[in-house]
Amino acid sequence: MPRYVILEHDHPFLHWDFMLEAGDVLRTWRLGAAPQVGTTIRAEPLGDHRKQYLDYEGPVSGGRGSVKRWDAGTIVWHVDGCDRVVVALRGHRLSGSGALERDASGRWSFLLTH
Repeated sequence: MPRYVILEHDHPFLHWDFMLEAGDVLRTWRLGAAPQVGTTIRAEPLGDHRKQYLDYEGPVSGGRGSVKRWDAGTIVWHVDGCDRVVVALRGHRLSGSGALERDASGRWSFLLTH
């Protein structure tokens, strides 16, 4: 079953990296706040990351701060489109449906629901 991880990352400012296992890579979005049920959070797509981050905590290469695991678990993919991604999350902290959506202006947001 595919996995996810949310890493608290302190560089260049405090944010949370939301990473979803998709084949050989982790599709990644930077979240502006820690996820909470019912709260819409600003999200920014980042480049794909290596799957090693599923199990990694510590310094990031190139002087880009450090990461600490905030949550981890498994996912079930429901929607995987260019403007919308929906996964069922089953983790240590989070459980529910996580939706990433891009609006008409190109901005992404993340919403966790039960």
